[in-house]
Amino acid sequence: MQQKTFTITNDTGIHARPATQLVNKAGQFSSELTLEYNGKSVNLKSIMGVMSLGVGKGAEVTITAEGGDEEEAIQAVDEVVKEGLGE
Repeated sequence: MQQKTFTITNDTGIHARPATQLVNKAGQFSSELTLEYNGKSVNLKSIMGVMSLGVGKGAEVTITAEGGDEEEAIQAVDEVVKEGLGE
């Protein structure tokens, strides 16, 4: 299992466009990916799940990957977050 915590610095948080980018990237991997925020956990491959969390600016989120390509999955999601959402 691989896990990484991010702080969202994008002014609008994880809204439709970045959520779509995250879901699309997660869908490229066979590992199970989950996004945890504020005590709730959702499948990172589900756009409705990700949007339902209402992650805003300054939020701390944890992404967990579990499976055969978990390291690559975390690396790829990390790049998406750094490009458009935060650090």
